[in-house]
Amino acid sequence: MNMLDDAKSEDRRSMGWIVIVAALALTAGRIAVVSSDEGDTAFLSANDRSRWCTVASLVEDGTYEIDRQISIVNPIHRHRYPWQTIDKVQHLGDDGELHFYSSKPPLFPTMVAGVYAMIRQVTGLSMTDHPAYVPRMVLAIVNLPMMFVFLWATIGVINRVCRSQWSRSVGAVAASFGTMVLPFSISLNNHLPAAAAIALVMGIYFKLSDDLRSAKQTKPKFGFCFIAGVAAAFAAANELPALSMTVFWAGLFWLLSSRTVIPFLLGILLVAVAFFGTNWIAHQSLRPPYAHRGDGSQIKLLKITEDVRNIEPSKSLILREQVRTVLNEDFALRPTDNVEIAKSDEADRWRVFSPVGHFSLIQNGDQWRLGRWDDWYEYPGSYWQDGNRRGVDRGEPSRAIYLFHATIGHHGIFSLTPFWLLFPLGMVSLWKREEHRWLSFTAASVLATVVCFTFYMLRPMIDRNYGGVSVCFRWLLWLAPIWLVLASSALDRMASNRSMRRLVVALLALSVFSVSTALSSPWQSPWLYQYWQFLGWLDN
Repeated sequence: MNMLDDAKSEDRRSMGWIVIVAALALTAGRIAVVSSDEGDTAFLSANDRSRWCTVASLVEDGTYEIDRQISIVNPIHRHRYPWQTIDKVQHLGDDGELHFYSSKPPLFPTMVAGVYAMIRQVTGLSMTDHPAYVPRMVLAIVNLPMMFVFLWATIGVINRVCRSQWSRSVGAVAASFGTMVLPFSISLNNHLPAAAAIALVMGIYFKLSDDLRSAKQTKPKFGFCFIAGVAAAFAAANELPALSMTVFWAGLFWLLSSRTVIPFLLGILLVAVAFFGTNWIAHQSLRPPYAHRGDGSQIKLLKITEDVRNIEPSKSLILREQVRTVLNEDFALRPTDNVEIAKSDEADRWRVFSPVGHFSLIQNGDQWRLGRWDDWYEYPGSYWQDGNRRGVDRGEPSRAIYLFHATIGHHGIFSLTPFWLLFPLGMVSLWKREEHRWLSFTAASVLATVVCFTFYMLRPMIDRNYGGVSVCFRWLLWLAPIWLVLASSALDRMASNRSMRRLVVALLALSVFSVSTALSSPWQSPWLYQYWQFLGWLDN
């Protein structure tokens, strides 16, 4: 009997390793030939170009400013700027001049820059000179290990939750080929690292849980708990809404043992320091660049006199002197320093340029509100200003329609990945086990899902864009490891019924079909969206 159990255990491990190796081989093959439509770079969209610009600029220029990268011209096709990206912001740099920066949080690109620096040191190759081949080397070193962690940790937990070999095999195939994590593994993005981090902390949680339950150890290992804290925080650093799950993870680990709390929190602290530290170095702000989209904090209210009321602010000497007085008192503006007032793209808002900073003037009744400039997305030619956005980036006016398409429509969680339909069944299945760790994990997972999904449904119109041009509703992709475990937990109850097994295989096949349509690039519209456009059901 023991020999039979050992053989079954070996079969389980063999099946898991087979699908992992197959998925990694597929990922490596796609990375080896990944290419832009023009064939001159390995960049697939404005999204990943934004990060590549930061990586190249840090290593080659020693700065987070990306002005040089976005101005590079293709030597053959002079009209093409292969590094140009719409995912950029503009603000004053250390030199007092306006510069462009990636709109992405700088922590992950900074880490990737370390990999590029190593490659450049060893090979002598520059990403600027070889934008098709050097990024592929970086992707292989960065993405393949993260994809491995995602698969290894997720399948490990699936093997814990599933009892039958059939269920474990289906779960392993779904993890490897049935989610949109696979297409995102060939591009530089925040979704793969977030999903890998969630899978890692989940794997550590259940490993510690098993060890404590089986009395293999009387207290959790400090190192495991610290790594779990790092992983939980790193997921949030790449996907801000994952912060909700970070909080839940802290609670889950505390329920396992109060001794997990200190190392777990130390791991979170390490990532928090790195996240805010790199953000401050890059932008002199603790907020990530994409969060700078408002009018800024108020400095002072300036009275609009009769002399100013009917004069354009840029031409009003009286208003200019009022501004100069405030800047002199609060920011030590020198009498010889020039102050320029220019029209903003927003109605009733003006921009104030000076050597001591960049400010805003907003008309507020019979007063001008002088504040710090905080709309980093406003610059000449900005794609994100009203009237310039196209397609899904214009935002969906109706929340009801947005809800429909985000669930069962052209960007639908369930329509593109039908395997997720097993999620509710799995939730019930785990709940019925009446085992504390599974009950807690299920409750935390469902709460995090509901919180994050609700967050995106309640976003203003400009943010209701399904994640832009991408193959799925990508903002919830970091939940894939958790959803895979919950969905797989329903398989045991279906394994003994032939009709149910056929249904599961059909759901899995449809999910793999969607993934296969996205393997050329994750930065394209879903196949359903493209097909509905062909049928004329959608506005272009």
